[in-house]
Amino acid sequence: MKTLLGPGGRDLGRVGTPERVDASLIRTLTKDGFIPVVAPVGVDADGNTHNVNADTAAGAIAEALAAEKLILLTDVEGVLDDAKQLIHQMTEAEVKRAIAAGVVKGGMIPKLECAVHAMERGVTAAHIIDGRVPHALLLEIFTDGGVGTKLVRTKQLSAGTRRTSSRSPTGRATRSRPCSRARAS
Repeated sequence: MKTLLGPGGRDLGRVGTPERVDASLIRTLTKDGFIPVVAPVGVDADGNTHNVNADTAAGAIAEALAAEKLILLTDVEGVLDDAKQLIHQMTEAEVKRAIAAGVVKGGMIPKLECAVHAMERGVTAAHIIDGRVPHALLLEIFTDGGVGTKLVRTKQLSAGTRRTSSRSPTGRATRSRPCSRARAS
């Protein structure tokens, strides 16, 4: 556990970021048919507990499990552009540019940063979806259009462009987007 400092090196008070995740208990629980619920709390070398951003914790766990996908639920559609329109798909480079340009703000920044971090370490794709939408997870994973923002590695875009219908399963207008052939996996 690494202690996280605020602007100017200000102590945030027992806030940390994971340096390593022991995924053995999670693997054991899932192997035995349980769905683990993980509190985003970490422990440093001295045994002190630290609060960890839940998205950062989820990304670190996805990395440790060598997960195929990281899915982050939020209370907005996904990543929005300057015109407040949903961005259906982004590459790691596009995410970094959007953050640097100030297009992405607030709580979406740690979501995107942890997703890119996880993808740079082996997670194939990440999704940021609105958890308020009924069946959002199913709609994102098992439909061509999805309902949120899918983050992919740049090399995945060479798989081609998949056209979405003019309406998403939730009734919102959609746009065409490049998509990996593994989208529905």
